[in-house]
Amino acid sequence: MSVQPAAPPAIILQSERPQDGPLVDALIARAFGPGRYAKVSERVREFATFATEMSVCAWSPDTGKGSRILGCARMWHVRVGGRRVMFLGPFAVEQGERNAGFGARMIDRACETALAAGESHVVLVGDEPYFSRVGFAAAPGRQVVLPGPVDQRRVLVRALANDPDPLVGLIEPA
Repeated sequence: MSVQPAAPPAIILQSERPQDGPLVDALIARAFGPGRYAKVSERVREFATFATEMSVCAWSPDTGKGSRILGCARMWHVRVGGRRVMFLGPFAVEQGERNAGFGARMIDRACETALAAGESHVVLVGDEPYFSRVGFAAAPGRQVVLPGPVDQRRVLVRALANDPDPLVGLIEPA
């Protein structure tokens, strides 16, 4: 008897809606705590333009008790060296739902949406071993400058379009 691989968990991925904001904010607070405000990514989000339509939320299916938020991947419009790109983060998954694989699905959906909107790159600050699974790498981020101290090895970039020109310069408002 052969064993079938486990099916991915049933989730609903959709663009973040304005009414989702308080639930997403609460999820981010649970995932990162107040220490998130000291991170350089927060400095970027202070001036970046939030892209609700490119941000993705993961929801549990409605089982009669209502659905609940399981994760989020927020996207922001910024510029790097004058080029318009997207900045991803925060990216959060509920504690009890981690390692289920839908975090990668959320990030892929957000990047696909950005590509469909004509964006060329997505930048984030994170761990390359995790984010390399969804196409991010540190090498293209070596010349991306953030508005504060950061371990440059954690500045990751995913090229969405075949664009041979590297991103070079300061992240600034779009």
